Amino acid sequence: RDKAILELLYSSGLRVSELVNLEFSHLDFQNRMLRLWGKGFKERIVPFGEEAKTAIEAYLAKGRPHFLKGKRSNFIFLGPSGKPITRQSVWNIIKRYTRKAGIAKNVTPHTLRHTFATHILENGADLRIIQECLGHSDISTTQIYTHITRKALQEAYDRHFPRK
Repeated sequence: RDKAILELLYSSGLRVSELVNLEFSHLDFQNRMLRLWGKGFKERIVPFGEEAKTAIEAYLAKGRPHFLKGKRSNFIFLGPSGKPITRQSVWNIIKRYTRKAGIAKNVTPHTLRHTFATHILENGADLRIIQECLGHSDISTTQIYTHITRKALQEAYDRHFPRK
């Protein structure tokens, strides 16, 4: 479950509130797409990565039945009681794995969202595509997520400055 949560947050840029409310009807495995309702109940379609798909499939096959304990639920991610996982539980999962990895930085679900936006921008995605993925109504909100890294700045400079 935890791997599926981390992979999905990173590969889709979901808000933690969107993740905890994710239901089976929102999931299109074949096309690796999520149908979400973000802030203001605005609908959007968001792709997710192959690693996330694999992790979710493993969780659904092996982990989720353990959490269900004979109950039924339309929610994908469940807590120990069989109820939908809470936002706080997701935060705790992230804290546990960042500590385990020896990462001293304060990593939150929003950090994974920011990292998603930064990585796809650095790999050539258009800012408007990122805006759509993140569910921002205003492009200026998206620009906050897309700080320019020193490496990207140096590469752009080397590529475009006429003198070598």
